[in-house]
Amino acid sequence: MLKLNSRVPFKLLSIYYMQSRYNIHENTTHFNKICSNTCGSRSRTRLSKLQTQLQTEDVGLFKFLNVNKTVIEPPKTSVIPYIDKNSLYGNGKLVYFETYGCQMNDSDTEVAWSILKAYGYERAMSPDFCDIALLMTCAVREGAESKIYARLNQLNSFKMRRKRYSDKHPYKIGLLGCMAERLKSKLLNYSNGIVDIVCGPDALRDLPNLISSVYGDMPNAVNVALSIEETYSDIVPVRLDQSRKTAYISIMRGCDNMCTYCIIPFTRGRERSRNISTILDEAKHLIEQGVKEICLVGQNVNSYRDLSEVQLCDTLNSKGFNTIYKNRKNGIRFDTLLDKISQIDPEFLDVINDKHNICNQIHIPAQSGSTQVLKTMNRGYTREAYLELIHKIKDRVKDVVLSSDFIAGFCNETEENHQETMQLLRDVRYNHIYVFPYSMREKTKAHYRLVDDVDEAVKKRRHMELANLYREIALEDHIKCIGSEQLMMVEDVGKRSKDTFYGATEGGVRTIIPNNLQIPDLTCDGNNLIDIKKGDYIAVKITKATSQTFNAQPLYKTTLKKYHGKNNHD
Repeated sequence: MLKLNSRVPFKLLSIYYMQSRYNIHENTTHFNKICSNTCGSRSRTRLSKLQTQLQTEDVGLFKFLNVNKTVIEPPKTSVIPYIDKNSLYGNGKLVYFETYGCQMNDSDTEVAWSILKAYGYERAMSPDFCDIALLMTCAVREGAESKIYARLNQLNSFKMRRKRYSDKHPYKIGLLGCMAERLKSKLLNYSNGIVDIVCGPDALRDLPNLISSVYGDMPNAVNVALSIEETYSDIVPVRLDQSRKTAYISIMRGCDNMCTYCIIPFTRGRERSRNISTILDEAKHLIEQGVKEICLVGQNVNSYRDLSEVQLCDTLNSKGFNTIYKNRKNGIRFDTLLDKISQIDPEFLDVINDKHNICNQIHIPAQSGSTQVLKTMNRGYTREAYLELIHKIKDRVKDVVLSSDFIAGFCNETEENHQETMQLLRDVRYNHIYVFPYSMREKTKAHYRLVDDVDEAVKKRRHMELANLYREIALEDHIKCIGSEQLMMVEDVGKRSKDTFYGATEGGVRTIIPNNLQIPDLTCDGNNLIDIKKGDYIAVKITKATSQTFNAQPLYKTTLKKYHGKNNHD
């Protein structure tokens, strides 16, 4: 039996005294008050008697807890209505999905569809002919939310038309993702009653229940609870477009960085990583479906850690980075995950040095080229540290393709700061950039501590100057590629012309080729002529270039291994 030491702390005796005398559920204020102040005469007398008893007797825990015991009744709570599990099933209800924002949202949409499909829902291809329209939303910028509000007004016309002509099959609208998490139940008011369901990114498992609720007696349903554990690792996403040869795998969720401008830590929660075995299983599943290229996505993929396994090793870091990359101890790291995935299938991604099926594209958001602005953003590095990292990458990775993000017109940004960012684009010569004018987000540190003092017209001008400079640099680099041979993966038939295919080179440049030609097939013995198909790796000769695209002539079909083996031998 556990026994209490005769020298029981005074604080412990105070708590014991309260529990034996008061109903804590009904007198919480008294509990706090007496725990902090036991100088009353009755309290002093009672404590003196207890101390004497404890010093002279061998008092066990059972006796201690049962002195003057009073029954504490649980607080009265409202009874939660019983939900019939059968009501969670869709029974053929049609669900329509639209996705906005980042690649994480693409992945989350596939998770949501996998959950609903398992409950008997069917997918609609148009918002006109569905029972439930679900929008996976973005909250990073104000413009993204404006698009959602405009789209809600359009969907409401379908809802009103259904209400006029059919009471048996009401039209429901749900908002999922980051915008749902940011605004929560406020969305129900902001949307003027258009939205029926609000579901955060960590509550997708609850979708069948939420839908069942609004088709029952509840006018709306909300679940925006964040989780420190949810990764959906046990759910195999169902791709919305089964014919696509590219796919995303979410390897981690959330963000522990607190950049002053960013809403993501408040809409997606803390960082947590999936178990490496579930990621490999999903990759194998995608390959069996014919996927040729997989992109591993997460808010900070280099912070990936599978803590279910231990890996003790040194980490190559660049000096001058404080918050963007946190060196976590132990666990399977991102580089190990990448290596394991590259071994699943030799025809998988692209190429990086000795691993021919790992992509050589690296996305490194800079956000600004000014050390002063980076400090205001709480990015945790300087301009010089960022450039040093870029130089290391270019030295270690052959023909690396670099992309980045930039914010134009952040708080307190001067014209000199802007010119420093322009110069960074010239120094690095990115292959791709994404630039947006700054928009203040509620709940961020910038919203509470900084002033959005850059005029909107100035933001737009700086945004256009950065975008135009990037296009000039990209055009110069693309023109140099005319006449060269490059490898591309065919993705689909052209959207503007059915006589073309489009795809992307290993550098990520959108490339257009004619689809009415037969080419040699070097993947097997002989030089058989074949038609080009989606998912084929084709060697092409660049014939025309713009800042955004290549036009090319197809040469022959190959594989990643053969193509890079041939080029390395040459």
